[in-house]
Amino acid sequence: MRPDTPGPNVVLLSLSLVALAAWLGLDTVSVAANRIVPGTGYRVDEVLGASGALASTLPWLALAGLAWRPARRSLALALVLVVLLLSALPAWLALSAVTLVDRDQARLGIGAGLWVVLFLLLLAMIELRSRLVLSRFVGWALLLPTVASAGLCLSRWLEPLALWQEYRGRSSQFLGAVGEHLLLVGVAVGASLVIGVLLALAMRRWPGVQKAGFGVLNFLQTIPSIALFGLLLAPLAWLSANVDWLAALGVSGIGWAPALLALVGYSLLPMVRNTFVALEAVDPGVIDAARGMGMSRGQVFRQVRLPLALPVILEGIRITTVQAIGLTAVAALIGAGGLGTFIFQGLGQAAMDLVLLGALPILVLALLVDALLGALTEILRPGGAQ
Repeated sequence: MRPDTPGPNVVLLSLSLVALAAWLGLDTVSVAANRIVPGTGYRVDEVLGASGALASTLPWLALAGLAWRPARRSLALALVLVVLLLSALPAWLALSAVTLVDRDQARLGIGAGLWVVLFLLLLAMIELRSRLVLSRFVGWALLLPTVASAGLCLSRWLEPLALWQEYRGRSSQFLGAVGEHLLLVGVAVGASLVIGVLLALAMRRWPGVQKAGFGVLNFLQTIPSIALFGLLLAPLAWLSANVDWLAALGVSGIGWAPALLALVGYSLLPMVRNTFVALEAVDPGVIDAARGMGMSRGQVFRQVRLPLALPVILEGIRITTVQAIGLTAVAALIGAGGLGTFIFQGLGQAAMDLVLLGALPILVLALLVDALLGALTEILRPGGAQ
């Protein structure tokens, strides 16, 4: 190998080989008579036969070969291949449904092998996007063929898919749970943003507030969420019983009130810390120059300090929102609603597809928020729009 020849892309090579092992060695689908009985798992060779399973290894071997000599053209071809493999996963489920399911009441489950392959392909896409220096927008656009393939297969061949059957049986409840989840997250993040900015400003003005404030916020982060819900139950129940206007608002020991207070409490530390650090990190020379131009203290803050600090503040909002999306699922335990309701119902009924009906939208919401706010942060950074 010549000194100027790039070496193998070890990450992509490892991902492709592990995905191949999972594809051949683990069950990709399962079939059960109903949602109660355990399903029978099927590997690729049990669906396609030995020759078909051998033929299905060719794309994975081609991906490993492209990873071995990672010139830019090879990486681009590898990215196209990863997109095609992702788009083929719904088609594989459709083929399995047609081949294995012969009764209306039978249910097709997604096996461990397919989940592992999906996860590894997404990691490979992230690796290739970063190597090719593609924008976040292009990265998300690369998932459109997979979404289109999933939509087509669901509309025509995936009627027996267990996850789809769980959704169809609870479609109205599902939409309501999504709305409750988003509302609780939005109110919690909005409240923590207002309180966090005010606290950060107070910390900058009075140093004593900084030490006490961060001490209290760090302590709140150490309390497990279930324990915090329990601690809030008694005082909120007492307030509801003794303060009429709080009772009229629906405040009680369970429900949205303790969930909202807990979410705001957990959200404050990243919000306050990022806001405080962002405002403090502005170059003093820039502030002096603004003052030299005759700007007042308020003008310096609004027109200079805040715009320069905004990318870091947005980073705090991103972290807070993603954290709140996950924590809101736990709030279903105290009757706050949201997508966590399906997770705990599924755990109680040993119905993993019902668990997935709650867990997968939470994952998608977190990824969407992370991508959108991350892209906005990049745009607002100096030189980010170029």
